[in-house]
Amino acid sequence: MHDQPTQRAVLGLLLEAHPKSLAVPAIARQLGAGKAVERAMAELVGVGLIERDGDSVRASAAAVRFDGLELP
Repeated sequence: MHDQPTQRAVLGLLLEAHPKSLAVPAIARQLGAGKAVERAMAELVGVGLIERDGDSVRASAAAVRFDGLELP
């Protein structure tokens, strides 16, 4: 797993925006790391934590549920 800080940042933004989707370019601009953001999103899609539909992404139901468990 590469670039965990970027993955955390991407997932954090998407969890805050839930249930809305965010545009991929807007996330890249906000985080200031274009290629790293794309890699992070690909990793997160691969493990089922985010869902991508064209040029927009959103937190998956699994990510939202896990976030809501408020584990210690």
